[in-house]
Amino acid sequence: MKAGEIFSKTMPFCMAKLMLGLLTAVVSAAILAVLMLIAWLFNSDGVTAILLLVWLSVTGFVRFALMHYAGYLVKAGHVAVIAEAAVTGRIPDDQVAYGKKMVTERFLTSNVYFAVDKLVAGAVKQLQGYLQKAGNKMDFIPGMDTLVRAGKLFIDISLGYVDECCLGYTFHKRDQNAYKSAADGVTIYAQNWKKLFGGAAKTALWVILLLCGVTLAAFIVLGLLCKLLGLPGYLGFLMACVIAWAVKFAFIDSYILVNMMTAYMETATTTTPAVDLYGQLAAASSKFRELYEKGKDEVLHSSGMQTTEPIPTGRPSLPAEAGEKTENAAVFCGGCGEKNVRSAKFCGKCGTALSA
Repeated sequence: MKAGEIFSKTMPFCMAKLMLGLLTAVVSAAILAVLMLIAWLFNSDGVTAILLLVWLSVTGFVRFALMHYAGYLVKAGHVAVIAEAAVTGRIPDDQVAYGKKMVTERFLTSNVYFAVDKLVAGAVKQLQGYLQKAGNKMDFIPGMDTLVRAGKLFIDISLGYVDECCLGYTFHKRDQNAYKSAADGVTIYAQNWKKLFGGAAKTALWVILLLCGVTLAAFIVLGLLCKLLGLPGYLGFLMACVIAWAVKFAFIDSYILVNMMTAYMETATTTTPAVDLYGQLAAASSKFRELYEKGKDEVLHSSGMQTTEPIPTGRPSLPAEAGEKTENAAVFCGGCGEKNVRSAKFCGKCGTALSA
């Protein structure tokens, strides 16, 4: 099933997101009206400026409260349905009920979903930071700092959808716990980043263009309305930004998410996570290491096994390959991520002392 078809057939989730966004806009407009009435009573520019700052803070809190709870769960259900459609080519009959069921089965509670999502997003962000480090090493080239900043902006926007792609993999891999599946999802993205990054860059460009277009259209309408009512023009701009965000959250984000997830799931279902990448990613990202360790701990707990081995600080403790003796299992360097035999005391690549 192609991305455009999945997007059109999962419109109930888009409408639910739009309702949340518009609810935020209505609450924000009501708060703004009350604050502007207070400013009119005082008839002071200083008071108006202070009240606008108050409005921005309160609007941010309202948006966070709605999106952190209701918005996150709606998006999670949407991700579950997109993953199902991308892999099987069909949309569940009652997709809203299916999405809710999948989120409940995979994560048990919303707190677990939030925890996995934050770890995945944190891991992706930490790995992304290496672009900035690479760019800093070339700052002697004229104009390189500008290119790096522009590149980082595009990556920040495009990778904002990667954590949903990785979470989509957790709904596909139902035979293992959510933490382990999420760690595998990040690993698969790292293995195929060159293939997937081209689409991500286009995604960032579309987000910027569409958001600017929606904001401009909303501002023209609201700006004219403010002028007719004798209100300051900046009020129209502020509300245009709120409405543009609601449209972006409901339709722009959803369309781009469907496109990215479709490409990701197509690649993920034919990719086996590379075992040697776990150590390298864990050495580069503490969030990924935590994600992997939580997945490993849940496997041990569910099987009734116990371990006294402490969580490694420099490298992840990976299970031995099938048929491989534990004493010959690999040890990964915390400095460079190089794979070494377990008996090694020092890394064969960089010479760093290895944990016992």
